[in-house]
Amino acid sequence: MNSILEPDLAPAAVAHAAPLPGEGTGEVAGETLAAAGNLGGTSGLYRDILDFAHSTPTWTKDVAELWTELGLLVFAALFLAGWWRSRRFSPQATAVAVLAPLVTGVAYVLSETFKSVIQEERPCRAVANAAASLVPCPPYGDWSFPSNHSTIAGAAAIGLALAWRHLWRLTVPMAILMGFSRIFVGVHYPHDVVVGLVFGGLVAWGLVRLCTKPLTRLVVTMRGSDSEAVVWLAGPGAPRHSAGGEQVR
Repeated sequence: MNSILEPDLAPAAVAHAAPLPGEGTGEVAGETLAAAGNLGGTSGLYRDILDFAHSTPTWTKDVAELWTELGLLVFAALFLAGWWRSRRFSPQATAVAVLAPLVTGVAYVLSETFKSVIQEERPCRAVANAAASLVPCPPYGDWSFPSNHSTIAGAAAIGLALAWRHLWRLTVPMAILMGFSRIFVGVHYPHDVVVGLVFGGLVAWGLVRLCTKPLTRLVVTMRGSDSEAVVWLAGPGAPRHSAGGEQVR
């Protein structure tokens, strides 16, 4: 594994055709990290994956470019399906289903905050002798570490798995493929993706455990509301059975 001091990483001043925004303004920490670029030392693996990407058929490249964004929409659809499904189950099941997209949003905000502090330059700009990225390199200031897409994917995968038993068989591979697609198209280092997936998953798991009980109480209150709209949102819950075996609500 290469270190951040290896000579194959071009300084930021060489990697850009024009002066970088903020140069000469005293942003020493940000410029140092941007010049180092590869904080995790995975530039060699990045080049190998990108070379492999360029050797694949055109349709493979198209699928990778599509999946890097389409995966987010698939997760959004699963969030909606999970909430709708949970409405006929226990208040706790509904609470966890509602938490899944919420904790994913929190993971994204935390990831974006870390990116702004760490300021790792994108590999498509910082790694010398690398093939061109398959998609346009994000502009300077759109930092690389950790990968927001991977953080969202990791959080969504775990949140949905907690809300919908056995769904991890779908969501975890989806998240891994989404993260890999970010390397494949050339806009992230491997360590950006690995850290993003793990970080997102841990945030989702921790927040769901922390917030399930209070949100369950809220769902119970909503299901007892006089407002039909509120009850519809919370769901009717599982049907109850009378002494004679008939279903009642």
